[in-house]
Amino acid sequence: MHMKKYGLIGYPLSHSFSAGYFAKKFDREEIVDTSYESFPLESIDMICDLFDTGLSGLNVTIPYKEAVLTYLDDLSDAAREIKAVNTIKNVDGQLVGYNTDVIGFESTLLDLLEGHLPEKALVLGSGGAAKAVIYVLRKLGIKYTTISRTGPHLTYDTLQPHHIEGHHLIVNTTPVGMYPKADLFPNLDYRAIGSKHFLYDLVYNPEKTIFLEKGRANGAKIKNGYDMLIKQAEASWTIWNQR
Repeated sequence: MHMKKYGLIGYPLSHSFSAGYFAKKFDREEIVDTSYESFPLESIDMICDLFDTGLSGLNVTIPYKEAVLTYLDDLSDAAREIKAVNTIKNVDGQLVGYNTDVIGFESTLLDLLEGHLPEKALVLGSGGAAKAVIYVLRKLGIKYTTISRTGPHLTYDTLQPHHIEGHHLIVNTTPVGMYPKADLFPNLDYRAIGSKHFLYDLVYNPEKTIFLEKGRANGAKIKNGYDMLIKQAEASWTIWNQR
């Protein structure tokens, strides 16, 4: 029986959830002749050597979700529009990129909102994860504003309390507040957050970031990135195993 190999690329990978998740999944579901391991790549061009070893698929995390595009032969519609990939399937030597962050974020966001779609959202960050979040917000008809350290949109310095008051969904797509730097948090005026707000942090370690703690203290409904990770991991597995 041919061993099927999967893995995760990113750098560094000390925070990786995927390897542990798939190990438990293979054990629980008695999936044999299959392995999943972490490959911390110092530079993205090392990906070619990996696929030469016969990998069936990869997950992609920070900082390579956008840089990996140049190495792929084809993209799913969502990945093409977002220009960010977190799942690669090896189809007879052709590398096809997908974005399962979209699937994971949409279903878990709807769980958080419980049918109350806000009119406007703030998206903290502008990387590959932010692009997946924006794709979902557009699909749901939620207007969004991106906040980053430097323009062209609003920056943390130009963000005013009235912006926060008028945007009832705030999504953190940055690694700010992630272990081991769990004492950090996005620079917002948290006093402007109230009980109409929903705060979603894609970070899952720690379980409750300071961003979420501060939001909850002001009455906001909060969610971390753990369920999204599970959903995107399962969606990756489905893609890899589709005929």
